[in-house]
Amino acid sequence: MAIDTTGEWWSGETAGDIADYLEELAPGGYPVDEVVESRCAECSGTVFSLELDPSSTCARRTCGGCGSVAYMLDSEEYWMDGDDGPQTIACSCGATCFETSVGFNRREDREIRWVSIGLRCVQDGILGCCADWKIGYAPSLHLLDRT
Repeated sequence: MAIDTTGEWWSGETAGDIADYLEELAPGGYPVDEVVESRCAECSGTVFSLELDPSSTCARRTCGGCGSVAYMLDSEEYWMDGDDGPQTIACSCGATCFETSVGFNRREDREIRWVSIGLRCVQDGILGCCADWKIGYAPSLHLLDRT
C-alpha cells in the first residue's frame, strides 16, 4: 500500500491506505491504535455513501451494493435531525462513494477514547477523515463491531 502525498490531497490505491492515513493524521490529537474496515452486514459490500447529522459527530452509511443503511458506532443513539437534514459527504471531485474505515484510540483500560471515520474516494483515491469524536463512557468495546 502506498499513499501519494505529492498532490493537493493525499491519495491511496486501496482501502488499506485509510489505516495508514488515520495513523498519520491522529484525529483529535490521539494516536490511532486500531483500524477496522467498514463492511455491509447484508451483502459484505465495502463501498458506501455517507451522511453526517448537523452536529457532525454522528454518521450513517448506505451500502452502494444493496442500499442497506447503518448507523456507524454509537450514532443511532445520538443522531439529531436538524432543519437542514443530514449532510452528504462528497469528495472534492464530486463523487459520493467511499471505502470507509474507523480508527480507534484506546484508554489504558482498553476502552475506546476517540473514534475517527476515515474514507477513500473510489473515483480518485483521495483520503480523508469526515468525522471524529470522543467516547466518554464505558463499556465501549461494542463500537468495534459497529463500523
